[in-house]
Amino acid sequence: MKKKYYITTAIPYSSAIPHIGNVYEIILTDAIARFKRLEGYDVYFQTGTDEHGQKIEQNAKNNGIDPQTYVDYISGEIRKIFDLVDISYDSFVRTTDQRHVHSVQQIFEKLLAQGDIYLGQYEGWYSISEEAFINEKDLIDGKTPNGDIPIWMSEEAYFLRLSKYQQQLVDHINKNPNFIMPESRKNEMVKNFLEEPLLDISITRTAFDWGIPTITNPKHVTYVWIDALCNYITGLDYSPEKEPGELFKKYWPADLHVVGKDVMRFHVIFWPILLLALGIELPKTIFGHPWVLFNRNKMSKSTGNVMYTKELVKYFGVDPVRYYCLHEIPYNQDGNMTYELIIERNNSDLANTVGNLVNRTLGMIKKYRGGEITKTILDDEHSNELRKEALEALPKMKKLMDELKVGDALEVVIALARSANKYIDLMEPWKLNKDESKQKELDNLLYHLIETIRFISVLLNPYIPQTSEKIANQINYEDISFESLKEFGVYPNRRPNEAQVLFERFDLDKKMDEILSDRNEKN
Repeated sequence: MKKKYYITTAIPYSSAIPHIGNVYEIILTDAIARFKRLEGYDVYFQTGTDEHGQKIEQNAKNNGIDPQTYVDYISGEIRKIFDLVDISYDSFVRTTDQRHVHSVQQIFEKLLAQGDIYLGQYEGWYSISEEAFINEKDLIDGKTPNGDIPIWMSEEAYFLRLSKYQQQLVDHINKNPNFIMPESRKNEMVKNFLEEPLLDISITRTAFDWGIPTITNPKHVTYVWIDALCNYITGLDYSPEKEPGELFKKYWPADLHVVGKDVMRFHVIFWPILLLALGIELPKTIFGHPWVLFNRNKMSKSTGNVMYTKELVKYFGVDPVRYYCLHEIPYNQDGNMTYELIIERNNSDLANTVGNLVNRTLGMIKKYRGGEITKTILDDEHSNELRKEALEALPKMKKLMDELKVGDALEVVIALARSANKYIDLMEPWKLNKDESKQKELDNLLYHLIETIRFISVLLNPYIPQTSEKIANQINYEDISFESLKEFGVYPNRRPNEAQVLFERFDLDKKMDEILSDRNEKN
């Protein structure tokens, strides 16, 4: 029986079309999910859209439509973007789904009945953009840490008791070193929030209608922090008034929540306390990924410094965009993205390294052997080194992926492709071909190359699946499984297919002219 692996993203807020900084999270999570499937896990990958709140209500009004019509459109567009970049999700939850609405209402009633929720009065700063109450001490020059200008408000609200479960949460964090990753995020959360008594959090509003009405007091609507957070269990058909269903029993607790560092506080404090209050086991790991910066500044629709996924795919293709996001955004610090950097990485890693290796190899097989491969493995130094690197690649990657160092794991594959290109230069096939006594050595070289390319095809699959499948098709070997990498020498005597260009090598000036011309037309 396969081991289960339940992985989720934070569900994007349906106030507007997300930029690449938002979509990075789903690409990252998709690569982890795909890798786990190849490792043999029974993966359940859930994402979705968060569709309630004041900002959505305002945006719908500004567009002259009702909120449901508005979120139907935005959620549909988000789903199209996810599909565009090959996201292999198993479940897409919408917080306007009736199943979710019912479960959230039941969760609220349960917590209210057991005294974990109470009615009070809220007075303080509120950020409409972030749909969150802001402490005075967190304001910087009158703005929230994310740059929003909050409003002062006072209204009746229901509160969730956080302090009641604070010590239990702290004990759990101390006993489970991988509960919050990376370590720097854990230290930040503990130091900034958990070393002092937690203030109870407001979880309902009366100033707007677009939320989930509570059964006890329908003028109060729940939103974001009790509504959206609960998607991780409502998506598994959890509701407290009934016995857990098969999905919940099979997949909970979550093995990994992947969230942005800007919503870490809600996921590592509010969410676990909600679960403790419900008597539900806590997720195993919550990973806070860094931001994607544009020209070293945080992407922001309000300032216009954004890159949208559809545009990036139009200019560069799906796999170069996925590759950049996965390879170039560091594990523990913000990553930078510019059009120039995407072009540079596409040309150096994808076109000149991976694409060139496949093209050269298939060209030599056709030129020197009429398109036929003969399995030959000799015991020379350079071939031994290449075989060793190929066989060690997957174990190295598994360790890095377990540590959620996705970019480092992907670099292992690119390094293998670089080594294979270097192997060609060291072995000098053009000389071997001219020497009648070296024909076996030439067969050995060509076989080591095609077999290394087979390894590369499989190892790239979680990250850039379209490219992985194209390579497999070109070498005429379609078993893209980790099982096939247990030994070097699996590729049989056969004819590979014709070489096709895998990646366009972009001319920097021409591509930038095209992009800038498009942007000027839109402005």
